[in-house]
Amino acid sequence: MTTPRCIVAGLLLSLAPFAVAASDATSAPRGPKGPPPSPLVAALDTDRDHVISAAELAQAPTVLAALDQDADGNVSAAELLPPPPADAPPPPADANGAPPAPPRGPGGDPLMLALDADSDGALSAAEIANAASSLAALDADKDGQLSGEELRPLPPPRS
Repeated sequence: MTTPRCIVAGLLLSLAPFAVAASDATSAPRGPKGPPPSPLVAALDTDRDHVISAAELAQAPTVLAALDQDADGNVSAAELLPPPPADAPPPPADANGAPPAPPRGPGGDPLMLALDADSDGALSAAEIANAASSLAALDADKDGQLSGEELRPLPPPRS
C-alpha cells in the first residue's frame, strides 16, 4: 500500500510546476519591469502601451502645453516632475520661494534632450510648438513612432 501512495505523491509533485506555469499564463498581464517611465513619456504615451505612436507624436505640442500649470507659456522643470504622494512633506523652497529644480546630470531622458533645444531644463513655448518634429528626430528606425528602445534613457558619457 505504501508504494502506490508514493507513486501518486511523486506524480503530483512532478506535475506541480506545470500547474504553476498554467496559472501564471492565465493571470492578469504584468507591466514591464524596471523604473516608472519619465514624466514626459507618461504624459505623451496616452494609451499606456509603452510606444509613442504617430498620433501621440502629432499631439505632443497640445499634451506638453497642458503640463504648464502656471499658464506662463513654458513648462518648467518643476512642472515636469510627477506629483508627490499625498502624504509627502512639502519640498524646501529656495530664497525666492520656488521649489528646487530637479537634478540634472549627464545622459538622461532622450525626450527632454530632444525637446529642450536651449538645454535650460525647461520647455519654452517655441520648444513646445516644435515638439512633434523634435521628437521625430528620435525615431531611429523611421517607423513613425517611438518604441521602448528609442525612449530608453541614455547612459552617462564615459570620462
